[in-house]
Amino acid sequence: MLSLFVVALVSATLLPGGSEVWLARQWCLGQPALALWLVATSGNTLGSLINVWMGRYARRFQDRRWFPASPAGLARAERWYHRFGEWSLLLSWAPLIGDPLTVLAGVFRLPWWRAILLITLAKGTRYAVVLYLAHAWLAPLCQ
Repeated sequence: MLSLFVVALVSATLLPGGSEVWLARQWCLGQPALALWLVATSGNTLGSLINVWMGRYARRFQDRRWFPASPAGLARAERWYHRFGEWSLLLSWAPLIGDPLTVLAGVFRLPWWRAILLITLAKGTRYAVVLYLAHAWLAPLCQ
């Protein structure tokens, strides 16, 4: 279970990972679904909160040459974020856009309790769907 937590946490940061496959593998090995769901959701949520934390402190470096976003890019991101707001974190589970959304939540100072609530809801739903699909599709192969 610790390995699932670590894989889920790393998968939620800006580093690549494959927590869904690891979750399905652990389920196939007979681990209890509820425990797997709790561990994966906790690890992935914590990884996303690391992104939020990084976003909260990223703006202090915006004047540095190596900063990854231009002032125009930051302004565009701010307009986009204010248009879709905190509810965009319900897509924090999605590949490619999920991690940047959590960083933006930090950059634009979303209160911690809202970030935790929305990210946990998104990540928990994703892992519930993964476990459902594992049960529906992989059950005959796991025995």
